[in-house]
Amino acid sequence: MDVLGLVGPSGSGKSHLALMVAHERSIELIIDDGLLINGNHIVAGVSSKRQSTKVGAIKTAMFFDNNHAEEVREKIAQIAPNKILILGTSEGMILRIVDRLNLPAPSEFIRIEEISTEEDIKKARKIRAEEGKHVVPAPTVEVKPRLSGLLIDPLPTFFGRKSSDKYNQFMVDQSVVQPTFNFYGKFFITSNAINQIITIGAKQVEGVEDIYHIRTRTVPEGIEINFHMSVFFGYSIPNIVKNTRSRIADILERMTSLHVLEINIVIQKMSIGEIPE
Repeated sequence: MDVLGLVGPSGSGKSHLALMVAHERSIELIIDDGLLINGNHIVAGVSSKRQSTKVGAIKTAMFFDNNHAEEVREKIAQIAPNKILILGTSEGMILRIVDRLNLPAPSEFIRIEEISTEEDIKKARKIRAEEGKHVVPAPTVEVKPRLSGLLIDPLPTFFGRKSSDKYNQFMVDQSVVQPTFNFYGKFFITSNAINQIITIGAKQVEGVEDIYHIRTRTVPEGIEINFHMSVFFGYSIPNIVKNTRSRIADILERMTSLHVLEINIVIQKMSIGEIPE
């Protein structure tokens, strides 16, 4: 197994360029901020961006927790890659990660300055300092279940490099995250506010009269929703359920950044009254 390190200061664009390095060097696995990434999938680990303090984030990124380290070690052994790329702010950090995960010593350290321009590095650090944004080298659909409740946006990225007479270009899906430890304060969304969003979203669906008995359960991976619903006679119930689930998931994830795990609906009542225009 060949281990390579990608070294650069915090916010210099390492995560953004990690997939490009992996693509060019045929590297199967990336270790970044506590996560183990295989292609477009997060296959193991805990994101340091979930932590509430910078100290906690650093400890997570360096696999201080034994259970965290063991989970990643087992997944690496299962995949048995030929190459792994480890991201870190220094050689010492990467060596500590290697030690915690029982990996071979790195055969090479790649400096961020070798793969990025001075202008791009300055731009990346400016965005990190002013906006607190971090890149996760994985698609949003993979990131949301692990970082539910954080602000996450998709970041489609084109990479291109000139090789002999050809210009090779490829696109990857990444995500932009604003970690908890970057907020200037905490914000909370009450159950009452969530219930109101669910109710408003459901009532926007054609055929829905009302919803009630709303129960929600929030877990680290996202939110589970249960409620009863009354519908107007004459509409297809399977279509109403499908459209209601889709509408609630869309409006809740857009307004709160909570990842919706499941929506369970009980059709409690059929209304034969006048259908609203």
